[in-house]
This record gives sequence, structure tokens and C-alpha cells, in this order.
Amino acid sequence: MLFMKLIEPIVSSAPEMAAIRRDLHAHPELCFHEVRTADVVAAKLTEWGIPVHRGLGTTGVVGIVKAGSSDRAIGLRADMDALPMQEFNTFAHKSTHPGKMHACGHDGHTAMLLAAAKHLATQRHFDGTVYLIFQPAEEGGGGAREMIKEGLFEKFPMQAVFGMHNWPGMQQGQFAVSAGPVMASSNEFKITIRGKGGHAAMPHNALDPVPVAASMVQAFQTIISRNLKPIEAGVISVTMIHAGEATNVIPDHCEMQGTVRTFSIAALDFIEQRMRTVAEHTASAFGMACEFEFRRNYPPTINSAAEADFARGVMAELVGADRVIAQEPTMGAEDFSYMLLEKPGCYVFLGNGDGSHRDMGHGGGPCMLHNPSYDFNDALIPLGASYWVRLAETWLAPQGR
Repeated sequence: MLFMKLIEPIVSSAPEMAAIRRDLHAHPELCFHEVRTADVVAAKLTEWGIPVHRGLGTTGVVGIVKAGSSDRAIGLRADMDALPMQEFNTFAHKSTHPGKMHACGHDGHTAMLLAAAKHLATQRHFDGTVYLIFQPAEEGGGGAREMIKEGLFEKFPMQAVFGMHNWPGMQQGQFAVSAGPVMASSNEFKITIRGKGGHAAMPHNALDPVPVAASMVQAFQTIISRNLKPIEAGVISVTMIHAGEATNVIPDHCEMQGTVRTFSIAALDFIEQRMRTVAEHTASAFGMACEFEFRRNYPPTINSAAEADFARGVMAELVGADRVIAQEPTMGAEDFSYMLLEKPGCYVFLGNGDGSHRDMGHGGGPCMLHNPSYDFNDALIPLGASYWVRLAETWLAPQGR
């Protein structure tokens, strides 16, 4: 596909960056164990004359590219970790580690930021500092939160921070950006209903927790359909129910687990409170007790308006305004949200195409995120890297933005 205004040295270095990406794909590492990946990143940055700080969030890497005399700074973030799943692909760069796979494209995100880093270090057409944030443990580990706890924004003060994710199904060469919520909060619940076991043929002598669990599952859905404001978005999914060990025994307890997703903290507060009330009162109505646990993981990812508008302008200049579309919010979650709680910025999508880049040697199934036959589209590396460079250069333009 022909892109508009790609940066020629980045295009020329694309085969080198694709080789790095495929090497990372073949050697996936899980959250907080990205040792080899961090070594590769740090070695490349050092090779290009970029000072490196290591160790934030256990395996995080931050590269520092300075030019001019301004104290202004921007942060560009890529995630590095893989997923604990078996790869089905059969191409040459398939995972060499059983049960581990780059099924979300973090290998590609790392390669795009490395390509941008090389160009920024070579040309330095800006006035200020670009912080290249290679983050561990996005997949459930909260690596962004841990880097922040350990002083990311104190050690590397920046005015704004930006993130990007490839998006299968979006056309190759399209960008998507919007202000406001673009990804949901991620939360988990666990409910244990305490009854009294007994013979399944004599239920009147027992307190059966299973129908109580069934009542809760139904009642939880009314929180979304009848309690939450219709203009609010929320999901309650009960994904596990565990009870019993034999067909003729009523169990003495039943355990339910699942997830809750929202685009606002207010909606999350409301859903948690209502779920607790429904669970406790439903159990009580059947003469039982329950234990209600609710764990908040990632907050919603909320783009600040000014930075989203700024990113949109850079994208339009790069690929044309007609290829910059509105970012449809998704109920998936992303720990870049923690960075956006601390700094203005935005998180954007880059189209990964329809999967036709996997022309041979891949497994069955569509090229979707977290799918065992997923693979990043290497044709995006020059585009993603060009976006990072133009974003940084425009933000840190000598005359200000």
C-alpha cells in the first residue's frame, strides 16, 4: 500500500526493523520477565548513541534523545510483553517458547518505536527531549503502574505521553483517534455462596447454593439494563461457576467469578455497589451467606482532548485526513490508562489490516488480537515509526506547538 509522506530513512531501514520484530516474536517473554527483550532494546538504543535507563517496573527500558536547549519533553510508549498462550502459526519466526506467544503485536510496537528512536537519534530535528518508554507487563501485570510507582515521571519529566496499538480489522494505513474514553476499565469479582450440603434426592434437608448462583447471574444483568443510565456503557460477565463434585450430592458452596467493564469510574462505583447488594441480599433471601470480593485492575483509558486533536493533525499530515477515522471505544482494557491519569496524552489505533499479510504458513483462524494465529503486519513499521517521529518533532518544534 502506498502511504503519503513516510520518512525515507525509516522506509530504508524497514527490513532491519522487521528482522528485529520477527526475532522478538520468536522469543516471547511474559510480564516482568522481558529480560532478553529489554536486552535487545537497550543494545539497539546504545548502538545508536541513545542513553538508556533500565529497571523501572523490573524490566522497563527508557531511552533519552535530546536536542537543542528547551526543557520541554514528550513521552512515547511501547509495550514489550507476550501472552501465556500456545502459538498455532508455522512460519519461520513462530514462537520458540511453548505456551508463550506475541499474540497482541507488542513485538511490532517495540519495533516501531525502535525505528523511530534510530531516526530521532540520527536527525534530531526538534528542540527538547523525547523519552522512549519501553514498558513491561501490559498483559495483566500493570507494568505502567509499576513504572510510575518507581518514579517514571519524576525521573523523566514530560509534558505529555502518547501510546499506540495495532488494530486488526482496521484497514492497513488507517489511524483512529478520539478524545475521551477509548478503552474500558478492567475489573474482576469473586462471589462464594455458603449453603449446606446434602443428598441430592433430599434437597429439603440442605441449603443448595446452585439456584442462588443462578438467581444472582440473572439479577446482575438487570443492573445494566434497569439500574445503569442507558447512556452509560457497562458489562457484567459471569465467566466461571464452580460447584459440586458428584451428581447425587448438593454442594455446600458455589463460587462465581467474572469481569466488569466500564468507561467511567462513577459507573464502576455504582455497579460494584449494586452487585454487592444484590449478592448479599439474594443469598440472605435463601437463608445463606456469601462472600463478595471485587478487584479493580486497569482504569479506563481516557484521551485528553487537546492531545487527541494534536495527534489527529499529525496523522492527517502523514496519511491524509480521510485515513484518520474516529476511534470506536472498546471494552478491552489497557494499562496505558495509568499514564493518562498522571499526564495529558492519548492512545491511538493503527490499522493492522485484514490478515492478508499472512500469505502462507500461518495457523487457522482470523488474525485477531489474542488469537493463536495472530501476527503483526511488518508493513506497518515504517508508518508507525514515521508517526512517532512526526509527533515528537511537531510537539517539540523550535517555535513551539
